[in-house]
Amino acid sequence: MASSIREYAPNDAPMKTPGIQHRTAPVFDVLATASAVFILIALVTGFAAPWISPYDSGGLQEHNLLETPSWNHWMGTDALGRDLLTRVLFGARVSLTVGMGTAFMALIIGTAYGLVSGFKGGNIDNLMMRIVDIFYGLPDMLMFILLSLLFGKSVGGLLLALGLVSWVRFARISRGQVLQAKEFVYVEGARALGASWRRILLRHILPNILAPILVTLTFSIPTAILAESTLSFIGLGINDPYSNWGTSWGTLAQDGWRAMRAYPHVIFFPAAAIVLTILAFNTLGNALRDVLDPKTR
Repeated sequence: MASSIREYAPNDAPMKTPGIQHRTAPVFDVLATASAVFILIALVTGFAAPWISPYDSGGLQEHNLLETPSWNHWMGTDALGRDLLTRVLFGARVSLTVGMGTAFMALIIGTAYGLVSGFKGGNIDNLMMRIVDIFYGLPDMLMFILLSLLFGKSVGGLLLALGLVSWVRFARISRGQVLQAKEFVYVEGARALGASWRRILLRHILPNILAPILVTLTFSIPTAILAESTLSFIGLGINDPYSNWGTSWGTLAQDGWRAMRAYPHVIFFPAAAIVLTILAFNTLGNALRDVLDPKTR
């Protein structure tokens, strides 16, 4: 019987047991790799913009006002005659710095908060989680607007405004992971050996809950970029007078909105940069989740 089954299977194909679903470990696909390459190119070109662009990001060029894309200006020029490609490159380092900086700030604050809350448990956990619930009940955009007005229109001010609102997601995820991890045998063993609660958290629990936290970090970056772009679009974000780095993609889109019907290229390219970057981070996050999630194996 075994020989009759074997003769129908290809010579190089492994035998599979009927009725059992066989799954292979997920790997980064072409789309995820392309997304990672796109993000890397955006970072490198954004921070190297002063050296790779032949044009200045500021000033007034009266002879180049609102030119359409050409060989001299690949993305055209804006209402002040400035090269739009140069402006988009300078905007990349502003938007990516705010997005990534906000996500890392939220990760540090939220993860530390969730670790302590989940490990301590009891009344301390209940009190800390009620504070998180209060933050969750407040509209995010309203908090972004109020805090951005408080901290000012600068890269640092916007980082604080977005980071102080975005940490609650990390707090909930890390707390849930700690509640599971602290019941494992290796944690009980560390307690029996007299390890302090800080050592247990940092040496035993934290390394084992990093996977969902890293996935959340990847998804938090595009959320922060979109929040910054929204604030800039309504005039509360970063623009030239408030930043030595230039303006952000959201402010460029705001500038292009006024001339959208007659000169659509002025809003198209900044908006495309925002959409493609958010799409790249989301695609990378999905691939990272598939790799790190043991349920997909």
